[in-house]
Amino acid sequence: MLFSPMTLGELELPNRLVMAPLTRIRSGKEGVPGPLVAEYYRQRASLGLIVSEGVYPSHAGRGIPGQPGLVTEEQLKGWADVTAAVHAEGGRIFAQVMHAGRVTHEATTGGHEVVAPSAIAIDGETRTYEGKKPFPVPHALTTEELPGIVQEFVTASRNAIDAGFDGVELHSANGYLLHEFLAPSANQRDDAYGGSPANRARFVIEVTRAVVDAVGADRVGIRISPEHNVQGALELDVADVRETYGVLVDALAPLKLAYLSVLHKEPTSELVQDLRARFNGTFLLNTGFGVITTREEAIAIVADGYADAVVVGRPATANPDLVRRWREGLPVNEPDQSTFYSDGAEGYTDYPAYQN
Repeated sequence: MLFSPMTLGELELPNRLVMAPLTRIRSGKEGVPGPLVAEYYRQRASLGLIVSEGVYPSHAGRGIPGQPGLVTEEQLKGWADVTAAVHAEGGRIFAQVMHAGRVTHEATTGGHEVVAPSAIAIDGETRTYEGKKPFPVPHALTTEELPGIVQEFVTASRNAIDAGFDGVELHSANGYLLHEFLAPSANQRDDAYGGSPANRARFVIEVTRAVVDAVGADRVGIRISPEHNVQGALELDVADVRETYGVLVDALAPLKLAYLSVLHKEPTSELVQDLRARFNGTFLLNTGFGVITTREEAIAIVADGYADAVVVGRPATANPDLVRRWREGLPVNEPDQSTFYSDGAEGYTDYPAYQN
């Protein structure tokens, strides 16, 4: 089953292995993906679907030094070369649109104000172009400012399609802006976007609907990570998590999105499978950051009917030909974690394909 074709939106995927959005920060201070980035994604085109690393929709949304954007003409030209390289190999690629929210610093955004649902700083430090710095207290977005943020997602999504991407994935996971609205620890608003689960889900729903209206539901997926509890986005009340994500997915289901992608360490849990039933559409599972997904686990998730496809990160990083290796039971390259967030080709485009 894992290696059988499937439909996703209007795409036909040759297999059910999806490359996770992986932060690789190889796009320089200007956020322009170059030939090295194009080669990296081209090498992995045999995966059923590639989801790009998180790309920022506005300068204020940039979270990481070296992260690519979907803002400037130069960035879009760079991405057009990336998507052309993937398509030339017969691959399919979605852009993950990611606004960092409060998970950044003005030394990373180029002086643009750090924004979030509420004026609550993350406890910790972030990497900037000026070295590590404490997370700042973000500006709490006003109700009047929210439509402008929605428009940033819409414009970036249109830009992605214009640059040749097959679709976009809205990043509503891992503590970034959309997730911050969902998480009670980050969202302590007292307006229509805070308080109750329905209010906290409202902004994510509005962004998704607006992007669907702009580029079409078959080109839009969304990624969520309930109970992941990273980067200060804490979801510790089980009942609240169930209600919040239930409200969210119930609102998304009628839109007929290309897919819902869930990151959770317990893919067979009642929470995850309830969200799948509510969504009633193409469902992707990523088993989390704690343990690397194995071939056996991926095969079982699809064979046992827990998801339509499996999202994999580190195995895809280290094995450009992962589909072949897993299908044929071949040995795999081990990922070199020390090069995940470095510069250049080492640990990026120099992992070898399997040699007979």
